[in-house]
Amino acid sequence: MAEVTQDPAAAAPQGGEVVRRHRLSTRLWHWINAAVLLIMLMSGLMIFNAHPRLYWGQYGANPDPAWLQIGATQEEGYLRIGTIEVPTTGVLGRWTGSNGQEETRAFPSWATIPSSYNLALARRWHLTFAWLLSASILIYLGWSVVNGHLRRDLLPRRGELSPRHIWTDIKSHARLRLPKGAAALRYNSLQKAAYLAVLVILLPGMILTGLTMSPGMDASWTWLLDLFGGRQSARSLHFIFAFLLVGFFVVHILMVLVAGPLNELRSMITGRFRLPKEKDQ
Repeated sequence: MAEVTQDPAAAAPQGGEVVRRHRLSTRLWHWINAAVLLIMLMSGLMIFNAHPRLYWGQYGANPDPAWLQIGATQEEGYLRIGTIEVPTTGVLGRWTGSNGQEETRAFPSWATIPSSYNLALARRWHLTFAWLLSASILIYLGWSVVNGHLRRDLLPRRGELSPRHIWTDIKSHARLRLPKGAAALRYNSLQKAAYLAVLVILLPGMILTGLTMSPGMDASWTWLLDLFGGRQSARSLHFIFAFLLVGFFVVHILMVLVAGPLNELRSMITGRFRLPKEKDQ
């Protein structure tokens, strides 16, 4: 997540100039969390393979109606959401393993940690990195409040909340009209909304719903069950938050490719960023 470090007293930089864009702490946080979230996603998919159904409410077992299910018949794999069923043979439910044999697990081996079915080991991976993620989020949020990053770069200003301003940003993004020059150092309203949603809703929500699925935490923090409507509802929300994060990452990577991957990667590795030139330059 970008953190602008340009001195406000200095003259505005021009397109083509190389400026400092990311602090070292921001770059480390970005790459550590990218690795942590990838490992948590892949180990979480293996945990899901043990019971590939999601429910709402307090309970959830094979006879109960699931709002989402990934399964397989003798002929094909399927994804079922409510009453809608989509064939997913070769991707979900039924797929061919690296040994050439057909498998009938929800997610294929290349998408899970470990690749072979092992619920206990997947839980170890998941819970170990969950603590790393929790610590990272708390430290980053605290530091962002202290150094002003949250207020200065992420909180929208009054003018940015107007429907006209938001609609203008939506049209610019849809047409891939990215900001140039010094404007490329600032977030627009859509970026601010996306980053705030990740920082204050999706990541904390994923951590809290994960805690709600722990019997030990339920006994200590009974309010978690009331907050999320039961362990099964918490499990459903946990996966919803996770796949909303996946959607965020997909859009993030696409925008990096559109903006110029070499320049964007350099800024997140070295902290240096070359401002896109204005049209008249």
